[in-house]
Amino acid sequence: MSSIRKITQVTDNRFLNMFDLDVIHRSGKPGLYHIASRARSIEELKLSTRINKADGVIIYALYGEKRDRVVLIRQYRYSIAGYIYEFPAGLVDEGEDFHAAGVRELREETGLTFHPIEVDDIYSKPYFTTIGMTDESCAAVYGTADGIISGEGLEDSEEIEVVLADRTEIRRILREENVSLMCAYMMMHFLHADPENPFSFLEVKI
Repeated sequence: MSSIRKITQVTDNRFLNMFDLDVIHRSGKPGLYHIASRARSIEELKLSTRINKADGVIIYALYGEKRDRVVLIRQYRYSIAGYIYEFPAGLVDEGEDFHAAGVRELREETGLTFHPIEVDDIYSKPYFTTIGMTDESCAAVYGTADGIISGEGLEDSEEIEVVLADRTEIRRILREENVSLMCAYMMMHFLHADPENPFSFLEVKI
C-alpha cells in the first residue's frame, strides 16, 4: 500500500495552500506528490484529521412560483481567463453550519433570499471535488429562492452575472458554454425532472 513519509507546507495563504508530500508508491519507490488544500496548516489537512468537513457549499436554488428556473452564475475565472457557468457557491466560515453558509452566500452573490428544504444526508453531505489535486470537499444545499437580483454583496475580486435559466436556456448553456462539472450534472437532472415536482430526484415531495 502507498504511504506518506513527510509533508512540507509550501505556502501560507488565507484561502488556499500548497503542500508537498514525500511518498512511497505501492512499488516501494519514493516519489513527490503536490496537493492544494483549504487547510491553513499540516495539522488541518484531511489526511491528518481524517475528518471530512465541508470546506465549501454549493447552492441548488429554483426560482419563481412554478420553480421552473435555476439560479446560476456566469463568473469570470482566472484559471481559464474566461467565463464559466456555475452554481452560486462559497466557503463555509469557521464554526458555520453549511446550510447557513448557503443562505449567506446566495444573498452575497445574487441578492436573492434562499429557502432551504430538508433532504436526506446522502444528497447533502460533503463530497470531494477534485481529489487528484486537492482535499477540498463541498456540501450541497437545495431549495427555492426569491427576491430581486443585486450585486451589492459582491467582493471586488468577484465578477458575476446572475442567470435565471429555464429549460431552454439550460440546453443552450450545456451545448455552447463552459460549465463546471457539478453544475452540469445538476442541470441535467433539472432537464428531466417532473415539472410538478422538480426536487423529485432528491426524493422530496412538494
